[in-house]
Amino acid sequence: MDTRSPQTMQVTEAERIDRLRLIRSDNVGPRTFRSLVRHFGSARAALERLPDFARRGGASRPQRIPSEADARSELEACARLGVRLIAPGEDGYPPRLAELDDAPPLLGVRGIHEVLMRPIIAIVGSRNASAAGLKFAQVLAHDLADAGFVVASGLARGIDQAAHRASLEGGTLAVLAGGHDRIYPPEHTDLLTAILGHGAAISEMPLGHVARAHDFPRRNRLVSGASLGVIVVEAALRSGSLITARLANEQGREVFAVPGSPLDPRAAGTNGLIKQGATLITEASDVIEAVEPIMGRRPIELREDDAEPLAPDPDEAERERVVSLLGATPVQLDDLIRLSGASPAVVRTVLLELELAGRLERHGGGLISLL
Repeated sequence: MDTRSPQTMQVTEAERIDRLRLIRSDNVGPRTFRSLVRHFGSARAALERLPDFARRGGASRPQRIPSEADARSELEACARLGVRLIAPGEDGYPPRLAELDDAPPLLGVRGIHEVLMRPIIAIVGSRNASAAGLKFAQVLAHDLADAGFVVASGLARGIDQAAHRASLEGGTLAVLAGGHDRIYPPEHTDLLTAILGHGAAISEMPLGHVARAHDFPRRNRLVSGASLGVIVVEAALRSGSLITARLANEQGREVFAVPGSPLDPRAAGTNGLIKQGATLITEASDVIEAVEPIMGRRPIELREDDAEPLAPDPDEAERERVVSLLGATPVQLDDLIRLSGASPAVVRTVLLELELAGRLERHGGGLISLL
């Protein structure tokens, strides 16, 4: 058991339905969900105000908000597949993932929930892995599982599937980019079935959602966010595994890299991570030694500071001043507040309006831009 797991809570059926309706509404992501609930006090209250905020942000069409019947239908479909939609703090929601500012408000969980409450280490790497890379991923995963860790990965070809297969008996975690009923790649459906016998699978996407290119970085943040640390076995210079490593750094997770030959392009990314400060590892004990001291320690709070309340209704001059400073080039929120001369509450409110209208894009590191 993760020694810093919080006390579990229980969400009522009505609240679960409200949460599901809100997170499935147009232009509402995990960060926006959290800001709305913090400001209005509940998902139900936020749902009532969504159309007004989107209109003020300049929405070009009415915002789609699922009905209560839609939400109930999704919950029933999930139940038929053996998927539970779990809120942060509930039993079965990975406790370290729950700490993040973009933690899914509801996480689709299938399999053995107890696995998700144990310490997790992620192993990721190249889809086009070398024989040596596949073998080493298997050794690492097997040894970590033997030591009591859950091995997490993204169910992808190459390193991911090797790590899953080698840690099946100990309980492994598959993090899905699509819905629980849309497995990618399709040939790993049998592997997922085997995983569910001893471990678990999670996804934030609705049933029926087919994974697209932009869903994989979203998936990667769950891989790293649920974990104590991320091991990159092989990665080319332009690799999704390096995105996972960057996200792990931003989330305050440990990053480990396996060195490789300078002549092999599949090792260029991992060797680069080591140059940038990632911990070089050659065996599972290197990872265990590094994470044992932090297993009982609460991670650094990396949530965006949204304690500042939203403004009731910024006047038009304030709104225009903030919007005029935004463009295609990402800027920092602090810079936007300083340059606009508006209060943090006004700027946050205008940004929320723009986001709900589908006109704002949030980037890593607190950067924002206009679509």
